[in-house]
Amino acid sequence: MSIKEELRGKNIVIPENPVSNFLFNNTRSGLIWLVVRLYLGYAWVTAGWGKVTNPKWVGAEAGTGLTGFINGAIGKAADGKDVSGWYASFLENMVLPNAKVFSYMVAFGELLVGLGLILGLLTGVAAFFGAFMNASFLFAGTLSTNPLLFILATWLVLAWKVAGWYGLDRWALPLLGTPWSRKR
Repeated sequence: MSIKEELRGKNIVIPENPVSNFLFNNTRSGLIWLVVRLYLGYAWVTAGWGKVTNPKWVGAEAGTGLTGFINGAIGKAADGKDVSGWYASFLENMVLPNAKVFSYMVAFGELLVGLGLILGLLTGVAAFFGAFMNASFLFAGTLSTNPLLFILATWLVLAWKVAGWYGLDRWALPLLGTPWSRKR
């Protein structure tokens, strides 16, 4: 079939391999994703709770903790280590002047991502935002557990249909509907 024919509405559906079909479409894989969700959720809840209860992140001195982190990342970029110039520029010109707002966003974002993953509520959305934060921390030159958490969160995003089966998504997703099941 030519590309021209495909563009006219004729398409080829390539069947999914059995492994990815099981992992991303079969509710029996939900137990695997439950373990991954609980691990990631615990990591995010503990990180978020530590920030939410710290006055340097949320409260009287909000923004102080984040400012130290940002200045460290900008320093790494200046030394030519681990942080790209474009990201250091973003941190310096966008995040640093609004450190208080970003401090609240990080602290409560981490907590909400963790709760979403533990409860299995909007698992794909929670995992997406967790991966987004992990990527942001990686761009800022912080390795730690971020690569592992990023990979696991990305897998959860791919498995969003079944990752919350042993959680609230089992009931929430049918109520909310999915793009392919909405009535027109």
